[in-house]
Amino acid sequence: MGKTVAEKIIEEHIVEGIPKKGEEIGIRIDQTLTQDATGTMVYLEFEALGLDRIKTELSVSYVDHNLLQTDFKNADDHLFLQSAAQKYGIYFSKPGNGICHQVHLERFGVPGKTLLGSDSHTPTNGGCAMLAIGAGGLDVAIALAGQPFYLTYPRIMGVRLTGKLGPWVSAKDVILEMLRRLTVKGGVGYIIEYFGPGVENLSVTDRATIANMGAELGATTTIFPSDENTRLFLVSQGREHVWREIKTDPDAHYDKVIEIDLSQLEPLIACPSSPDNVKKVAEVEGIPVSQVIVGSCANSSYRDLMIVAKAMEGRRVHKKVSFEVNIGSGQVLENVAASGGLLDLIHAGTRIHQSGCLGCIGMGQAPATGAVSLRTFPRNFPGRSGTKNDLVYLCSPETAAAAAIFGKIMDPRNIGPYPEVKIPEKYIIHDTMTIPPLKDASKVEIIRGPNIKPFPHLPPLDEDVMAEVVLKVGDHITTDHILPAGNRILPLRSNIPAISEHVYEAIDPNFSIKTKGKKAVAVVGGENYGQGSSREHAALAPRYLGVRLKIAKSFARIHKANLINFGVIPLTFADPQDYDFIKEGDTVSINGLRSSILKGEEIIMVKIRDREIKTRLDVSLRHRKILAAGGLLNFIKGQG
Repeated sequence: MGKTVAEKIIEEHIVEGIPKKGEEIGIRIDQTLTQDATGTMVYLEFEALGLDRIKTELSVSYVDHNLLQTDFKNADDHLFLQSAAQKYGIYFSKPGNGICHQVHLERFGVPGKTLLGSDSHTPTNGGCAMLAIGAGGLDVAIALAGQPFYLTYPRIMGVRLTGKLGPWVSAKDVILEMLRRLTVKGGVGYIIEYFGPGVENLSVTDRATIANMGAELGATTTIFPSDENTRLFLVSQGREHVWREIKTDPDAHYDKVIEIDLSQLEPLIACPSSPDNVKKVAEVEGIPVSQVIVGSCANSSYRDLMIVAKAMEGRRVHKKVSFEVNIGSGQVLENVAASGGLLDLIHAGTRIHQSGCLGCIGMGQAPATGAVSLRTFPRNFPGRSGTKNDLVYLCSPETAAAAAIFGKIMDPRNIGPYPEVKIPEKYIIHDTMTIPPLKDASKVEIIRGPNIKPFPHLPPLDEDVMAEVVLKVGDHITTDHILPAGNRILPLRSNIPAISEHVYEAIDPNFSIKTKGKKAVAVVGGENYGQGSSREHAALAPRYLGVRLKIAKSFARIHKANLINFGVIPLTFADPQDYDFIKEGDTVSINGLRSSILKGEEIIMVKIRDREIKTRLDVSLRHRKILAAGGLLNFIKGQG
């Protein structure tokens, strides 16, 4: 039987296990990326392993999240990251160089390679046929040390594309259609692979937009073939030598197939406050808009910015709208400027911000109270913008431009003739803000500011566990609920004692206080617990506060992996109705938990008040050893 693109790359990289659906495998990681909100902890974890040099083919440390320097913390972290990159043999992308996923696609993406990133939108590089997976920072640190990345061999969902996108419809509408059909849980357990004749009508940056928001579907990753469009993109970047063709075999089998006729799509929009609350733009026309932002890792390519610039040519931003642009990279900025697009945006009354994530992670650009904000971002979870009870919509650059012009949500097909954007055959290359690794790092000293604290000690699991349920939450809790982003909290990512004071504060501001003096704490959750960002701090900071058990109806993939990495037991209800039985303040106890875990027992009986309920521990044998050790670092050190 033939192979899919994903299966071909996995089988080239598998080093442990067998390529069978549902089995745990270990794959070799060729490249890694980190961004500054997660990277400081990654390199502290790598340092704790005691190695002098990374063992990947190529790794890049990006600064794109914590760009606001309201005090010393972010600037200190940037110096730490640059010196750590020099010390360990890592490329360093300076603040302002661009968003990690956009820059990596431009300058480092290689078809057929594996990429592990400490950011959930790492699958963006699936647009150039990389097997690119988002993971917790500790997984990335272990990959830097040359160790495999472990995952359950996923099912492959094939999305067959036919036709061609019509005027004022773009790649963002494709992934919004996927979210409309499948919801934020629809991709769990799958790699999503796009194929079919419609694929050839999508550029690499179009594909990257679609792959980027596969994270919102809960997918392990998203991937496209490497074809002539991929080659032309790499030619435009001066990197044709890394291209190779990788296509799905004609007789390849997909576990599930979805069909999308691109010519039948129309402009779509995700309404507040979930990426899968998707409607046709025409259905919500007329809602007044106060803020419009174009940018983010999903939509900040040259094409995206130029289509907006051409739409704004000769026009003015509506007087009641703040129209803002976050450029994707220095390369995009330089090429848009050279093409005259930057002047069109400035003349129209656009606010131009530096290259970075910015408003997408609440690092500035918070909307006004009660104001509608249209964004080309990948997420609109409640409060993520930095404003409580926000009204954030997700849309394409075309729909964003229409709102900026008309001052209200408007189908972009009302703007007029669709402008033509010609992709450069050769981009102006912008590498001046990327610092390559040193050949000799023997004299490099790592710079540490006062906010940077060592990785905390995490003791191994006791034989018996008794924990108080300090918090019970509902369905679809995100990592933003568990540990918010934003300019107030993100600068504390390198200081676990300080950031732990903010755990669950959006749900229960007294959570950290309630944990004090307790030997062990439990948290109870509903469906899809921990969706969203890959931030490992949403597992590590609760563990620091004593959280040893999380019992939920189901877990999001990356968050579950992060819990295991830090020794937090992820249990699921065997009977979902038992969720209703547990109350905040209950004491849960499990006798012989450590032994049960190491024996491979799937059913774990949990005593609550006068009864026992049945829970499941669905993890691999390797995960069980990690949980017993108290976390992945303890496990790795114990092996040494």
